[in-house]
Amino acid sequence: MWGNLSKYTPLFLVLAVSGLVLLLCNIHTLEKFNCQTVSALYQLQTKLDSAFRSSGLLQLDRNRTYCGLLGPELTADEAAEERHLLESVAWPEPRTSPAPFRQSSDPSRSFFVILSSGGEWRAGGQLEALVHMHDFLGKPKRHGGDFLLARLLSPELRAGVAGRVVDHQNGFYSLLFWLPWAGPAQVEVVLVHPSEAVQVLRRLREERPDRVFFKSLFRSGYFSETTVCNLCLPPGQPLCNYTDRHTGEPWFCYKPKLLGCDTRINHAKGGYQKDLLTSQEALLFQSDINIKVPIPSSGPDRVTVLPERKEKPESERSVKTETAKFMPSGFYYQGTWQSTGGVPIQQFNDTAAITDCLRGKVVNIYGDSTARQWFEYLNAFVPDLKEFNLRSPKNVGPFLSVDSEHNILLKYRCHGPPIRFSTVAASELRYVSNELEGLAGGRGTVVVVTVWSHFSTFPVEVYVRRLRNIRRAVLRLLDRAPETLVFLRSANLQALDPDVSLYNSDWYSLQLDAVLRAMFRGLPVVLVDAWEMTLAHGLPHNLHPPPTVVKSMIDVFLSHVCPRRRGL
Repeated sequence: MWGNLSKYTPLFLVLAVSGLVLLLCNIHTLEKFNCQTVSALYQLQTKLDSAFRSSGLLQLDRNRTYCGLLGPELTADEAAEERHLLESVAWPEPRTSPAPFRQSSDPSRSFFVILSSGGEWRAGGQLEALVHMHDFLGKPKRHGGDFLLARLLSPELRAGVAGRVVDHQNGFYSLLFWLPWAGPAQVEVVLVHPSEAVQVLRRLREERPDRVFFKSLFRSGYFSETTVCNLCLPPGQPLCNYTDRHTGEPWFCYKPKLLGCDTRINHAKGGYQKDLLTSQEALLFQSDINIKVPIPSSGPDRVTVLPERKEKPESERSVKTETAKFMPSGFYYQGTWQSTGGVPIQQFNDTAAITDCLRGKVVNIYGDSTARQWFEYLNAFVPDLKEFNLRSPKNVGPFLSVDSEHNILLKYRCHGPPIRFSTVAASELRYVSNELEGLAGGRGTVVVVTVWSHFSTFPVEVYVRRLRNIRRAVLRLLDRAPETLVFLRSANLQALDPDVSLYNSDWYSLQLDAVLRAMFRGLPVVLVDAWEMTLAHGLPHNLHPPPTVVKSMIDVFLSHVCPRRRGL
């Protein structure tokens, strides 16, 4: 009898172990339970229970450790476009090896000087200044690559305009300003990062795309596990492959030990990798020392701009033609944003004007939290818009508001991974391009897309691929419904400290913004220039611009949705 029972011993052991684990799982989830019993159960399950085997596993080729190489194979035209884009955002490199901190750019010892223009400056003309960079030893810099920002402000007139920085790659930088108003104007120059810090940022982008990491929760019955996710993960252990079937956008999670890849229920920001810099590199990222520090002037930093001449001599007309190369997209005057070309910007200061403009419109907003600001602004400003309770997590969405009396529908949905929001249901992770494919479009359909901030930690190729998919979907939408209005909101400047600089530096945003503009140049879409709007304004920079700047963006948006009739 005992001999007959002995052959069932393995089965009894399996049942006993399984029962013990199930009992413990009623007390704690498996993400908090870690012991050899779980490991043994996993080994048994992989042999006995095919239901827990994943059909979505992927083992990365060890030669493909570079995030930018993931995704579908590029066509010849796409590869050529990508090379051109990468060349267009190439940043000057120092001619020497990494220098000690004291030989890096010091804004307090650098200076700028306003160049003479015959003793006067006139509205419609140009002001030019020259910056000379020095290091902490007081010695002139001999190479370029510093990241500078420049603007012209007039607090008295509540006016401001962005300047253009030209790097001569020898320690000198030209600042070019178009003069849109008559009256006082003050030049402001800021060193965002010294060239030596930019080299560190570039290295981090290429070598540490995992410095912001993500996580997903997997659950089946009483079992639950959390694993790390990202666009590219170091090979060596099984991965769940969540590459989008339609776009080819890659996304991976480490496979749970017990559960299948199809049990993933959510996505969330996991956190930030620390200790990314050496002690010497850390010196290049110091608040009030070399992160967004003003550069002083050598001499006057203010000028008085005279009114524009009614009749201009030929020489001045030729200067203005040359100035057009540096024409900004707009400027502030008396606190309102004015466009330098295209549709005149109206001021939508009351709810009736906004409601009348949006009457009969379906507004689809896709993107990050800076896009969500538009939804929140319109939803708060138009009293008849009533938000439906979709039981969406706060600040995550999706969100939907309706004004049934005026036939207005306002929608917001965040873009697909990488998205650094708090927990998002896996079922709600949608790529913008796929959402656009589902729109019928036509008169009354408005689309707003804002995709930039969450791509700052990845190689530029990743962003190019995402925009290429969005561009392809936009063109198909406009082809089947040409009357659809499509808006792109550009990147904006933000507050930086040593930590934020490593993940969301304005230098990363500048590169992405240049790619966005290049990829959509010449297409029938409207670019809302948040970059210049935040640069030209006197308020401090913030990832989420203050309400007055958001209003300027909404004014631009609505002015294109409801352009003023000619003659009015």
